[in-house]
Order: sequence, then structure tokens, then C-alpha cells
Amino acid sequence: MPKMKTKKIVSKRFRITKNGKILHRTQGARHIRRKKSKSRQRRQDKMKQVTNTRYKNTIRHFMAT
Repeated sequence: MPKMKTKKIVSKRFRITKNGKILHRTQGARHIRRKKSKSRQRRQDKMKQVTNTRYKNTIRHFMAT
């Protein structure tokens, strides 16, 4: 059976850490920043962890790991 190919769009949007956690960028962080508070902007600049098990398994499947 051939190797599974990685879905490129998934590899660009998500990152898997050494410990196996899946990180993604926070939604709504790149536009209309003027009306958002500075603390909210800083919070949105950080990557967040994917917590939903169903999504984690799907992302791992697409990352072919």
C-alpha cells in the first residue's frame, strides 16, 4: 500500500508539537483590529490548542502521521 499524502492546506493551518498537541491560529485575528482591545489582540496572536477529539483525529489523519 502506498504512503498517504499530506493534505497541504492542513499542514499550513495546523502544527503538531513534540508531545502530539495540535495547534491552530485563533480565528478573527487579522482584520478589524482597531475595535479590539490590546489584550484581546495579544491573546489572538498566540496559537491555540485543538481540544475537540473528533477534529484532532481528522487533522492527524490528513497530516498522515
